[in-house]
Amino acid sequence: MDERNSPASSETISKIKAYWNERIHDLSVTRHPVGTKEFFDELAEYRFDKLRYLPGLVDFSDYSGKKLLEIGCGTGIDLIRFAEGGAVVTGVDLSETAISLARKNFEFRKLKADLRVMNGETLIFPDDTFDIVYAHGVLQYTADIQRMIDEARRVLRPGGEFIGMVYNRKGWLNTLSKWFKVELEHEDAPVLNTYTINELRRLLLRFSKVKITPERFPVKSRLHKGVKGFLYNTFFVGLFNLIPRTLVRRTGWHIMAFAIK
Repeated sequence: MDERNSPASSETISKIKAYWNERIHDLSVTRHPVGTKEFFDELAEYRFDKLRYLPGLVDFSDYSGKKLLEIGCGTGIDLIRFAEGGAVVTGVDLSETAISLARKNFEFRKLKADLRVMNGETLIFPDDTFDIVYAHGVLQYTADIQRMIDEARRVLRPGGEFIGMVYNRKGWLNTLSKWFKVELEHEDAPVLNTYTINELRRLLLRFSKVKITPERFPVKSRLHKGVKGFLYNTFFVGLFNLIPRTLVRRTGWHIMAFAIK
């Protein structure tokens, strides 16, 4: 595993907390004041444009009546979709900033959620509490990924499902970043790890059934400007997407895992 930090420590957790309290994911693509409805709308539009694959893999409307926990819920973009689909949702995040914004987001939608500041590596919920645990965009930034996954499994009911994502060390975006010296998003975070498909499988060994799906292939970027951004958007995206998916499937930047307890 490409780990830049030692195993979890209170100091590392404090650094992670401070980092994400000062940052809002995808903030640079928004034009509206932070915390307004238009701000949240723009974040959601951008997220699901960038992650076009996600609604195809995760049917947000398929969990009506289910108790669902999102670890690392951020501003609540994905959790809103689960709630709109009828799930009974709980969201936790290490960042007070994120939880404060998530509460506003839910208030605008007139939806209910149990939103708490909490470390996903040490959940306070009892065993066998949730039907679904969702962790998209958090595992690679946590201090001890195995501990977070084990906690997700612990709070799942027997037969419950864990849905998680990590960055692919052998993914196209990691390779492109190294070749062209373009930093990954949040490369300056206290922890940012990448994993192979086999490493992710080993992290999920305690689950009874695991399905791995590499996803997220190039789409035009709104973040990168200048010559590199022009070349990426004009040439690389089109040429890459001409290649049959069967040949490049394992290079998907996001490795999605669906695991049954």
